[in-house]
Amino acid sequence: MSISQSITIEHLLASPTHRYEGRPSDGAAPAHAAELHERIELREGLGIVGDRYFGHAAHRDAAVTIMAAEALEHVTEVLQLGAVPGFAATRRNIQVRGLDIDAMRGATFSLDSGEGPVLLRATRPANPCAWMDAELAPGAHRALLRRGGMRCAVLSDGVLTLGAAVVAVH
Repeated sequence: MSISQSITIEHLLASPTHRYEGRPSDGAAPAHAAELHERIELREGLGIVGDRYFGHAAHRDAAVTIMAAEALEHVTEVLQLGAVPGFAATRRNIQVRGLDIDAMRGATFSLDSGEGPVLLRATRPANPCAWMDAELAPGAHRALLRRGGMRCAVLSDGVLTLGAAVVAVH
């Protein structure tokens, strides 16, 4: 039995480079010109085609990170920011709206944005790091505790696109 609900995929990030190396006080490396996408391809056991973690054995069970848009809105509210921080600074791969992804640890689920379902397993939390204070806003690291999203294993090949989607928990 599976339970499904409608959600929205708001952002998709796949970057061939790391930006957060060294100390946050040293600043992040420049962003890759084409990090944000309208469409990404996922491969079973490998991750997102073109992403820095694609095919790395150490990341096989954590190749994709998913975060709720509501988490950044929480940061905005708690820290009384004038605007929601930019998603790309989180370095998460997928931002969804309408799904409490942080509550799905251990769950197997699919995302379908119109090109067929992509099967994923939420393996562990994508805990925020000190870089969040430097890149989002001072205090963001603490505000994102238990809201940093989930690291997921890719269990089937597929494509995700921006816009309306359906999540089904299996």
